[in-house]
Amino acid sequence: MKSLRRCLRPALLLLVVLLICRKAEPQHHDSHLQQPLEDGQSDGGARDFDKALAILRTLESRPPRPSRRTGPSGVVGTTTYYVTELFYLLFMTAKPPIDSRESSAGAPKLRHPLDDAVRLLESAARQNNANSLYLLAEMNFFGNYSYPRNYSKAFQLYDQLASSTGNSTAQHMLGLLYATGLSGDDQRDQGQALLYHTFAALDGETRSQMTVAYRHQNGIGTPRSCDEAAFYYKKVADKAIEYWRSGPPGGRSITRSAYRLADLEGGVYGEGASASSSGINAVQGGSSVDSNPAIDDVLEYLDLMSRKGDLKATFSLGRLHYDGSRQMKRNLKKAKAYFFVIARKQWSQDGKPSNNLPGLDKVAGKAAGYLGRMFLRGEAVDQNFETAGVWFQRGIEFGDHISHYGLGLMYLNGYGVPKDVTKAATYLKASANLDYAPAQVQLGAIFLDQGDIQIAIRYFEFAARNGHIEAFYYLAELFNQGIGRDRSCGTATAYYKIVAEKAEPMHTDFQTANEAYEDGDIETALVHYLMAAEQGYEVGQANVAYLLDEQRSRLPLRTLLGAFRKRSASPSDPGLALIYWTRSAQQSNIDSLVKMGDYYLGGIGANADVERAATCYQAAAEFMQSAQALWNLGWMHENGIGVEKDYHLAKRLYDQALEANQEAYLPVSLSLVKLRMRSFWNTITHGRVNSIKTEPEPRKDWSLREWINNFIQDDHPYYDDDVEGDVAGMDSQGDPLSATPPGVYEDIIDDGIIESLIIVALAAALAFLVYYRQQRQLNHQRAQQRNQAAAAGAEAGDAAAAQQNREAQDRGLFPRPGDPDYGQWVAGGVMH
Repeated sequence: MKSLRRCLRPALLLLVVLLICRKAEPQHHDSHLQQPLEDGQSDGGARDFDKALAILRTLESRPPRPSRRTGPSGVVGTTTYYVTELFYLLFMTAKPPIDSRESSAGAPKLRHPLDDAVRLLESAARQNNANSLYLLAEMNFFGNYSYPRNYSKAFQLYDQLASSTGNSTAQHMLGLLYATGLSGDDQRDQGQALLYHTFAALDGETRSQMTVAYRHQNGIGTPRSCDEAAFYYKKVADKAIEYWRSGPPGGRSITRSAYRLADLEGGVYGEGASASSSGINAVQGGSSVDSNPAIDDVLEYLDLMSRKGDLKATFSLGRLHYDGSRQMKRNLKKAKAYFFVIARKQWSQDGKPSNNLPGLDKVAGKAAGYLGRMFLRGEAVDQNFETAGVWFQRGIEFGDHISHYGLGLMYLNGYGVPKDVTKAATYLKASANLDYAPAQVQLGAIFLDQGDIQIAIRYFEFAARNGHIEAFYYLAELFNQGIGRDRSCGTATAYYKIVAEKAEPMHTDFQTANEAYEDGDIETALVHYLMAAEQGYEVGQANVAYLLDEQRSRLPLRTLLGAFRKRSASPSDPGLALIYWTRSAQQSNIDSLVKMGDYYLGGIGANADVERAATCYQAAAEFMQSAQALWNLGWMHENGIGVEKDYHLAKRLYDQALEANQEAYLPVSLSLVKLRMRSFWNTITHGRVNSIKTEPEPRKDWSLREWINNFIQDDHPYYDDDVEGDVAGMDSQGDPLSATPPGVYEDIIDDGIIESLIIVALAAALAFLVYYRQQRQLNHQRAQQRNQAAAAGAEAGDAAAAQQNREAQDRGLFPRPGDPDYGQWVAGGVMH
């Protein structure tokens, strides 16, 4: 091992030197945040600023670092991943730097060019140069150009800039620092934060407008005011919809980058224990698997099937590259190539059908729709309305909804064809009937222009179900102005907020935060998530709380390895974490609500409040069906913490936790074993706690006759109470028993076994008595019949003898029928 280490060290040192010496093109960090300031706002400091800026342009705004947080995929990938992690642990570890807030007393050691640039900027800042104040503040806050972060220094510079020039960006950053307390806990002031954000919002600062709207909506630092929230959210929504409409025909293609960091590990409490990865939210294969390898596996499989001639796989590849995602950037050239592969199978160069493969027509129609869309919007090709119309016509032949929408959009706006609202409505309706959201929005807008408000609202609501940004904007406007329906400020505000947050790239930088987190730069990620969290993004709030959470498990190997090579220290603030857990929970995050209960239960970030903790667990359990919350409530009832000590209720909650999530079988089983032991000891010692017991059904004292009558007249309510429920519970084969949860029929039998046996015995006794009585009556009747038959037989015998005597005296010439000689007489006649 030592010889291997001696051999690898020279190569590693050379690699490190090459990485340090390699220079990339300068990157302007947060270009949308750094608003250019006008020159001439200060005196001679402009010359020093120009010199400093020239030096900084030769440096990298943020040195690139290789990402090592990508999770493993497969056996080989997993083995390689952990071997690499172990290698970094043994050879590439370094002591993490001290937090910039703690090292502010001493002057940081800088590289020579950066040191010269900072001196020039400080010289210009002393002369009140606005550009220098702004750039220095950004460097101290964001750590640009590898400058050590110093939030206290950044606060001073932003304050000086805002006081001297009234710069809206500086006011926004001051509001952020006051709200979060990054520059010091003593400077956390929600009132001051709202004040500075309001100044910036009135000056048109988009991020502050969102922040002020969110604070008025939720009453943070100010009383709740729906009208104020709607006012500021509308300003942002107007900018968002203008930003979306400023794109090519059909609007911009916005790929959202926001995601919850906890979901990479299966949720806040891990795989299966978190509400986001258990129960109805459980993902096939587990959510802890990193999404990048999953996307690579999907692409590899589709590529293999496409090479084998599967045109559906080819179309799927084209659509994935066209739409893009957080894990995979859009590649319009590849998408166009895949769509053309399908189109050539269906049409020749002169536009005539050239193939009759089964199932090709539908796939070819969809590919034609995407090709027409790309020519209409000028994506990876030169914009050409005529060619777009040709492809849309081909797609319409096979009923493609994108083709109907595209041609309708062309007639609606006159793209290469004369405007014709009637034709446009025809094509748009055909696409809207296929549940295509963009067509539903355009059709709703046509009805709105014609004054048919109700039909327009119906189409907007259909499109809103699919998350279309313009549909939410129309609905927000209608609800805010009370058109077609009564005015609803709350609904309008909620829709405005959705519109504002959908235009994510316009005012947030989730992409930078995600990349920093994946590169191990936790502090940079935290800063950008904080900015989004203050604007009201639930994802940002959950991520900030997750990064600041001190209760996260340190057992996974990747977490242990990451702790040894931590590059930057993130500020630890349990109080701030609780704030963002609370705000995330208010936006219906189940795990955040449970986390609130944990913090109040343990006194983390606030004074311990077990009653409030129980309230949080109860809310998560009743409305969200969180197994973790149910188990926590059961534990509290078992130990009498914050609630009444009740073993019976604790057992019920443990059972409900298992019903909510079957993966909780082991912890629930262990808890029940311990609970039964405590309940048994409480019973034999006559304790005051309510022990576990079988819940008896209400009984009524009936007489024997009432028992018998009720048994005979019983309509079996156990089987007839919920006939519809029984039918709905049948499986696909119609077998109700296979769909019945275990233990249902056992409970029914156990609850009334004794009463049932008594009723059966009484019924049997009654039946026996009835049977015995009937037999005795039958025997008596039979005896009477025998006596009567005997008497009648004697009288009949005497009468028969007298008759025979009379017949013997007068037989006549020939024997009569019935006479013993009648047969011989007849035989003799026949012989003759």
